[in-house]
Amino acid sequence: MTSQQWADDRLMAALGEAVRAARAVPPEFTEAGKAAYTWHNVDAELAALTFDSAAQAAAPALRAEEASPRFLTFAGAELTIELEIGPDSIVGQIVPSQPGHVDTCPASGAAATAELDEIGCFIIRPLPPSPFRLHCHTAAGVSVLTTWITL
Repeated sequence: MTSQQWADDRLMAALGEAVRAARAVPPEFTEAGKAAYTWHNVDAELAALTFDSAAQAAAPALRAEEASPRFLTFAGAELTIELEIGPDSIVGQIVPSQPGHVDTCPASGAAATAELDEIGCFIIRPLPPSPFRLHCHTAAGVSVLTTWITL
């Protein structure tokens, strides 16, 4: 092996090590990113689950029937969010009625947005992957986030 080949091999090894080191993300960067994301909804009021029809005692079924919709109510200081979960969609309304939008935020994957009409109604279709949260934003500047919903 010539001295030129030896120098080239050392240079390539050093270059390979530098590239590998640049790809590694320092743990403190990862922790800082997670900490920053934790604060992304800090201004949103948390709405607590106050009613879930699935938790109510069901009467014994006499014959096979189609499953009835599930009803959920979340209450916050400024808004109440009422949901009817059907087989392929969620129909909801905020009280008091006002326009705005609702973000469906699954635990993993991209968020989707539905518009709140003038009477505060919205439809989410298709059903989001479970678990998910709803983040309601009104035109008046109210921001309310539900607890996690599992279908």
